[in-house]
Amino acid sequence: MIGTLAIILSLAGLMYFAYRGYSVLYLAPIMAAFAVVMAQGGPLLATYTQVFMTSLGRYVVLFFPIFLLGAIFGKLMADSGSSTTIAHTIVQRLGAKHAIAAVTLACGVLTYGGVSLFVVAFAIYPIAAALFREAQVPKRLIAAAIALGSFTFTMTAFPGTPAIQNAIPTRFFGTTTFAAPGLGIIAGCIMLFGGLAWLQLRARRAQAAGEGYGDHQENLPQFEAGERPGFGLAMLPIIVVIGLNALFSLLIFPRMDLGYLAQQLYGNVQPSAVIGTWALIVALVGAILTVLLLQRRHLRDAQKTLNEGTMGSMLPIFNTASEVGYGAVIASLAAFVVVRDFVVGIAPDTPTISLAIAVNALAGITGSASGGLSIALDTLGATYLERANALGISPELLHRIATIASGGFDSLPHNGAVISLLTITALTHKSSYGDIFVVNLLIPVAALITVITLGTLFGAF
Repeated sequence: MIGTLAIILSLAGLMYFAYRGYSVLYLAPIMAAFAVVMAQGGPLLATYTQVFMTSLGRYVVLFFPIFLLGAIFGKLMADSGSSTTIAHTIVQRLGAKHAIAAVTLACGVLTYGGVSLFVVAFAIYPIAAALFREAQVPKRLIAAAIALGSFTFTMTAFPGTPAIQNAIPTRFFGTTTFAAPGLGIIAGCIMLFGGLAWLQLRARRAQAAGEGYGDHQENLPQFEAGERPGFGLAMLPIIVVIGLNALFSLLIFPRMDLGYLAQQLYGNVQPSAVIGTWALIVALVGAILTVLLLQRRHLRDAQKTLNEGTMGSMLPIFNTASEVGYGAVIASLAAFVVVRDFVVGIAPDTPTISLAIAVNALAGITGSASGGLSIALDTLGATYLERANALGISPELLHRIATIASGGFDSLPHNGAVISLLTITALTHKSSYGDIFVVNLLIPVAALITVITLGTLFGAF
């Protein structure tokens, strides 16, 4: 009983202080230590160095290349003007009348192409603010429109997305980032069109009530006055990411002789455990080289861009890795067995439902989609895979369910991406979180339920 209470209080403390703006880099080990002391009085230093830091380090080893290359690519796209070109083109084609759809689709194209969601938020906000003001759409809806395009269908649903949330399950289920593509597209469409329908409804109601953009004094950053790449050239690196990812994950790597991976030197792993990550690495490297070779004249200082992109990857990966380390400490407590058995015991004959609940719960607790997903699969992934194999359920279905589930309850108010987005857009939880909650949590959960239902009836497709 005391152990379970320790876990609950520790998690509550993590959510509360993260919401208040404290860095998870020191908050996670402090809250983990609190749980250890309260639950069992275990050795703090040994827990910190041998459990917390070991788990943190393992996560960095596995996923640092994707964070690093993704951040560099995003920075190159931003500094070359490609992100701005893509956003402006979509906005111009759709016009002010479709301001919400234009902003959402611009974010979606960029994030599906591998540009960091934080880079996208910074790049799109000035365009969104000008467009919403022209269309007299309330500014408070900007955050939800950006979140819809950046944190939902392109992060967890659409097949092949280079988002880390789509890469993590490949190591546990032996799948690729294109797992269950049909179900992913269906889920993505539910998120996209459901979210757009909600935001359009909210905009119409606001305008009918006489609410316009609002009186906001903004000092929006100016875009580069110099020449930017044309739309075709700007889109090329994104096409390279998607194309190379598909080519290497579905055709090239599966046909190669990777028997050497059985050697201890290379981790004694199955090829399926690394193909998804390798394909993303190749795709992002190819996209980076495409920008450097074909858009070099649009980069004012390529070395500075590369350096800033590299440094920009550090905080996101260590924030997430710290949450994974925290989860490892919680999982090491005797009381966690009670929690684990409770979660696994939910719909024991239906691992798809149990997996969805576990990932959603842990993503909500940590306020991180990738952090919660990693914790869930680290502790329970093998159990779910074993049950699924026994029942003839495709690992691809588990992959897509786990990925989509990570993007549901992660969007509670203490989520770091939500807090950063509200900061970038100069909005508050009070004014904007209600719409973020609908498009980032309620509708994705509805999409998840749809995928589970269709997957149960027809299998992965």
